[in-house]
Amino acid sequence: MLWRRKLFVPLAALALALTASAGAATASASTPTDAAAVATGTPAAPATADFAAPGPYATAVEVGVITTLYYPRDIANSDRRHPVIVWGNGTNGIPLVYRDLLLHWASQGFIVAAANTPQSNLGISMRAGIDMLTGRNADPDSIFRDRVDLEHIGASGHSQGGAAAIVVGADPRIDTILPIQPGPLADINAVHVPALLLAGQKDSIVFPFLVKAFYNAADHIPALYGELRGADHFTVVGDPGPFAAPTTAWFRAHLMGDQTARAQFFGPGCGICTDTTTWSDVRRNSLALSVPATTP
Repeated sequence: MLWRRKLFVPLAALALALTASAGAATASASTPTDAAAVATGTPAAPATADFAAPGPYATAVEVGVITTLYYPRDIANSDRRHPVIVWGNGTNGIPLVYRDLLLHWASQGFIVAAANTPQSNLGISMRAGIDMLTGRNADPDSIFRDRVDLEHIGASGHSQGGAAAIVVGADPRIDTILPIQPGPLADINAVHVPALLLAGQKDSIVFPFLVKAFYNAADHIPALYGELRGADHFTVVGDPGPFAAPTTAWFRAHLMGDQTARAQFFGPGCGICTDTTTWSDVRRNSLALSVPATTP
């Protein structure tokens, strides 16, 4: 199938181009705190109005055998629990290919558990990332001890990894999914959580109509379809460009309770619905249209 083309040729060349210091992610030294969040598990979100801008957390990377973690560097001293995003790579891809996007999420306060596998469609390694963080959260010797918000977990991925995010969306531990240009080998009917499905207007590998097919089938959950103007299949690789802001806002809305971010997608003033510069097509199904712009 076309979507099974190699994500980048040669992959090694791209990896070399992206090997800047992992700890040098964009962030300020200050770290917002919320002691009540640790006690209650409530995912308090530091305020922001620019979702494309780097977040307030300095970041770090831990490369494991199955999972690579991108996370706030000072997490051991954080006064709040941090929500989780599990990530799946495109065909023959590795987390390093998507380093800029994953570090951007980490700078916003998320723990990103990126599956190392270049064949992610079954979502097995993505689920393993949740299992690993569950263990690390309970380990008294881990920097992640009581700092992982296991009550707020999202799934995302690109291409084959986007399909994997849909597969993982059937896991009861997942609260939302955000497939980016997902390949066709998934069943969205098994997903039980809100979904934002992203396509690229000029994607000639995962054509927009394939992503729309998932959206059309997702009539049992609040679902949105967003088609990024001018984006091709590899726009998200390296510098994520237009993908950074909406993906960050979606996860902040669903995993951190960010009301400003929520208004980007829900209610009559839906931010992405009127932004024709960024988006060539935006659709919301009836269940998404019924979701209020703010929560109590």
